[in-house]
Order: sequence, then structure tokens, then C-alpha cells
Amino acid sequence: MDTLLWIGIFLGTFLAMEGMAWFTHKYIMHGVLWKLHKDHHHKDHSSWWERNDLFFVFYAAVSITFFLLWQYNDFWAGLPLGLGILAYGITYFTVHDIFIHQRFKIFRNANHWYAKGVRRAHKMHHKHLGKDHGECFGMLFVPFKYFKK
Repeated sequence: MDTLLWIGIFLGTFLAMEGMAWFTHKYIMHGVLWKLHKDHHHKDHSSWWERNDLFFVFYAAVSITFFLLWQYNDFWAGLPLGLGILAYGITYFTVHDIFIHQRFKIFRNANHWYAKGVRRAHKMHHKHLGKDHGECFGMLFVPFKYFKK
């Protein structure tokens, strides 16, 4: 196995997950599985846990499946694929749940231009309480207009 290929698969998987997250968010969460995502836009409960968190569980299961394929079926690409999905999941949790939504009260005073742009784009996404007419479905790559002052 070539180390550069392994790193390429890991990085490619991480980047592809942003596209997968955008697609899932726009067409699945704001589509057929809106019932699971709705409480993220309009909190109708007092729990820390949201039904929306089930999407995280789904991607964790996909990542674990790749680890198991690597471990038990000698599928060497399962390791960089599983780690790429895991790394994106950790990044998503850190940026979306901790930084943007402040589920844990840290990173509150981030004053970097990129952080402000991502927060601004996500705020525009959440101005729509319904499943239709949404915007900014990505997380790490958002339109440049949100980085302007």
C-alpha cells in the first residue's frame, strides 16, 4: 500500500463528506426526513438530545463499517475511508454543535474572518423555520458573500 494513496483516500473522503453533508442536508433532512431534522430548526422539546442527532449516528455507523471491513475483511482502504468519515464527524461536531450552536459553552469569542462567515451563513440557514426556501446547506464551505463585512 502506498502512503500517498492512503493519505489521498483519507483527505478525499474528508472533503467528499462536505459534499455528502450538503446533499444530505438539502435533499434528505429538508426533504423526506424533515421530521428528524425539524427540531433542529424549531426546538419543540427541553432535551439536550435532538432527533436531528440521529444523522450523526448514521454516519458513525458508516465509519464503523469501514473500520470493520478493514479489520476483518482485509480491505485496506477501509481504514482511511473510516478515518476520513470520523475526522469529518469530529470537525462537524466541533464546528456545528460546539462553535455555532454552543451546545457546550466554548469557542464563544472566535473573531476570525472564517469563523464569522461560517456563523453568518448558518444563521441565514436557520432564519427559515420550515423545510422549504432554505439556503446555505454546507458547513465548512459556504458562499463568499458571508465572509464580507
